[in-house]
Amino acid sequence: MPFGIKVLRFVAPGILRANTLPAVEQPAPLVGANVAAVRETVDLRVPLLAKNDQIAAGNRANFRARKILALNLVSSPGAGKTTLLSRTLDEFGLTTKCAVVVGDLETDNDARRLARPHAPVAQITTGTACHLDAGMVAKSADSLDLTGVRVLFIENVGNLVCPAEFDLGEELRVVLLSTTEGEEKPLKYPPIFKTAHVVLLTKIDVADALGFDRALAAENIRRIAPQAKLIQLSARSGEGLAEWYALLSAHLFKS
Repeated sequence: MPFGIKVLRFVAPGILRANTLPAVEQPAPLVGANVAAVRETVDLRVPLLAKNDQIAAGNRANFRARKILALNLVSSPGAGKTTLLSRTLDEFGLTTKCAVVVGDLETDNDARRLARPHAPVAQITTGTACHLDAGMVAKSADSLDLTGVRVLFIENVGNLVCPAEFDLGEELRVVLLSTTEGEEKPLKYPPIFKTAHVVLLTKIDVADALGFDRALAAENIRRIAPQAKLIQLSARSGEGLAEWYALLSAHLFKS
């Protein structure tokens, strides 16, 4: 499945997804008892995920060798990934050089919102794919000048289902849950929360107006993802951002 990468105004054409299956020559028709003898079920996800995991391992080794902390940000659409990254680049990014890879089905709107003179940004348009894969991240990282970059934020496509199965080579998987979504979201989508290193409860500045029960949401997060660090924050009011920045600083690779 084709996808595109844009660094500012440059689009890399003709790049195919790393996990696209090659065409297979069809065997000659079988007749009689031979049909039953060869009939079997093939799970196509196995070779796809194996290939993805191989590329992800390469990404991780590359990022670690360059002392780049890579984070994979995953959430439902509208949970506040881009808003959080915008403020992070404007504050944390002024003293720690960051870069961003953004994934969306269409448009480069988020990349334009995140573009900063001090932070290189690449936009991946996935077409119909509902998630990023390791091959996309590898190619987009190669398109960026990562000289001096300490943190690479990977903003995944807005989806809580498909991204759970695809390792991108990140050091930390960060799952966002917004107060606009409902306290039960971790119970409905357990796989992505169970693989999270960090869970961010976002938009807490409007929780009271929405009647959102932050204590219940935190309880559900801890029930499904006891391994994850929970941070409650608002990218608009600034509440909780100091804790977010402290987490990033604590995980930076030593120079």
